[in-house]
Amino acid sequence: MRILLTNDDGIHAPGLRALRRELLTLGEVLVVAPASEQSAAGHSVTIFSPVLVQEVADENNGLLGWAVEGRPADCVKLALRMLLPWQPDLIVSGLNAGSNAGINVLYSGTVGAAIEGSFFKRTSIACSLEMPPSGRPDYAEGARHARAVVGRIVEQCTEEGSLFNINIPDLSRGEPKGVAVLPQNTASYTEWYDKRTDPRGRVYFWIGPDFTCHSPVPDTDVTGLAERLITVTPLQFNMTRTDQLAVMKGWLW
Repeated sequence: MRILLTNDDGIHAPGLRALRRELLTLGEVLVVAPASEQSAAGHSVTIFSPVLVQEVADENNGLLGWAVEGRPADCVKLALRMLLPWQPDLIVSGLNAGSNAGINVLYSGTVGAAIEGSFFKRTSIACSLEMPPSGRPDYAEGARHARAVVGRIVEQCTEEGSLFNINIPDLSRGEPKGVAVLPQNTASYTEWYDKRTDPRGRVYFWIGPDFTCHSPVPDTDVTGLAERLITVTPLQFNMTRTDQLAVMKGWLW
């Protein structure tokens, strides 16, 4: 199996390196990832500036892949159209530092890269690890769990272009209780901004780091993570409200 690995935390992120080691047990892996962190980049792409690309060596001085001065979706586009010597059977994005559940899926560069891979009719999987309240996350163990779920998906999924979102719960709370296939939570998160003044007297706002969903929809990815379950959500990028199409065709235009 040939695997393209990408992320939004950057090519030197420990989560990506840990997941690469695990994915090498499934097949050949090449990395095309951002040169710097691109968290919350969503599905944005670079249009008005050149995208610089540089080869990066692995720990054995072999080819790890390419660092891209662009967004996660840029990485997938360039990988499939320009950089890779072969077309991948599987595209994996992660292992992200922090969960990508609920409406955060819409902001996530990790998920955005996987969506781009799905555009190209490749099975694409976003993988994220919930962060502990303090201390360093166990990326090695999180990557082991992610690889196991990725392997199960590959064994059983036959539809080309399938898109999945995996979230590993905070491992400092203990081993996950199992794997649950759950829908995306649609309840809003509580956000806050810190109002500040710069040295020139100008007011600016800086969004806080805590995104909490106080009233999540039951039996969704957010509640599954809280129950220490590995959550798997099948996604789609067609955002059309098909139930509304027939209604709107009856409107006066």
